[in-house]
Amino acid sequence: MIEVDKKTFETEVLQAEGYVFVDFYGDGCVPCQALMPFVHECADKYGDKIKFTSLNTSKARRVAIGQQVLGLPVMAIYKDGAKVEEVVKDDATPESIEAMIKKYY
Repeated sequence: MIEVDKKTFETEVLQAEGYVFVDFYGDGCVPCQALMPFVHECADKYGDKIKFTSLNTSKARRVAIGQQVLGLPVMAIYKDGAKVEEVVKDDATPESIEAMIKKYY
């Protein structure tokens, strides 16, 4: 799991080739914290074919807004720099996150 920030997001996600998973989370976001161990498990399980990253939106608000992340948690899949799918807020359950990952694995 690669922790990206406002300086590395473009290089690690938008300029990356292939599939990149991004966990957009924020300080004080209880659902984000609850999902984090599961997301790390997915990174271990699927990380051989999908690059896993996380971005703390509390420290990178402009990046989050630029990616149209307006509420948390948001889990997104990018392919060659373009967002292809995301699960947002109440839809961000372990089941829906893993189902999304499996589509691109």
